[in-house]
Amino acid sequence: MNYKQIIHPVLFLQVRFSRLFMERHNLTPEAFLELDKKKDIIGFLRESYEPFHLTGDEGVLEELDDYVYSTNE
Repeated sequence: MNYKQIIHPVLFLQVRFSRLFMERHNLTPEAFLELDKKKDIIGFLRESYEPFHLTGDEGVLEELDDYVYSTNE
């Protein structure tokens, strides 16, 4: 699979789960961006595309929760 074939699905996954994460935690876009600066949520989603694109929403959100709230600042 080349770069052009995967960039759009990765972007879709990042946008979708960023929005779902914000809804789950009642975050404004501004608050999400501040959290992303500290935890690199968008980067984590990009790096985790392969397993996440085959995982259900709840599973991905649980992984995001673990990543964001279990890692050191």
